[in-house]
Amino acid sequence: MKNCRCIFCPITRRFDVMSIRNSETYDLIIRRGRISDVPVIAGFIRELAEFEGISDRITFTQENLVEVLFGEKPAAETLLAIIDEEYVGFAVFYYTFSTLLGQRGLHLDDLYIKPKWRGKGFGTSIMKWLASVAVYQNCGRFEWWCMKTNTTSLDYYSRIGASIQDDIHLLRLEGKEIAGFLRKK
Repeated sequence: MKNCRCIFCPITRRFDVMSIRNSETYDLIIRRGRISDVPVIAGFIRELAEFEGISDRITFTQENLVEVLFGEKPAAETLLAIIDEEYVGFAVFYYTFSTLLGQRGLHLDDLYIKPKWRGKGFGTSIMKWLASVAVYQNCGRFEWWCMKTNTTSLDYYSRIGASIQDDIHLLRLEGKEIAGFLRKK
């Protein structure tokens, strides 16, 4: 990436901050989320759910996010995109494993850029950060889901070389369905 500066922490052995100057002279900072960012992360999750038309499915609490993102065994990691102290976007990601590859993978769960900041390359900057992490961590895959109705993002993902996996279906048991399955004989 042009005009990009990354800070690698030798103790945690991970990239912690990326500073990017894009063609419109915005100074974009991408950094890992911190426990103090939970209210911001919660706000982004709500905005994304509203954008996707699924805000009625939200059940998390900020206390829950503290535990699952920053507790003893974090389930996922977050990135925040910041311009002039304004939070403009976020991402949530975690590691997976592929038995076929015998390697870990990186799964992007959420990526959201506020509407007024879209089209400036900030989503691409986050995607490149994550691709760099995937390469550094020797991941065999970098994958994510996208709502079928989000045609703008689907077009973008196609342009960057991602392929839609038509040969698999996402299957899910949620909440009471999990308990119901356990009760079945």
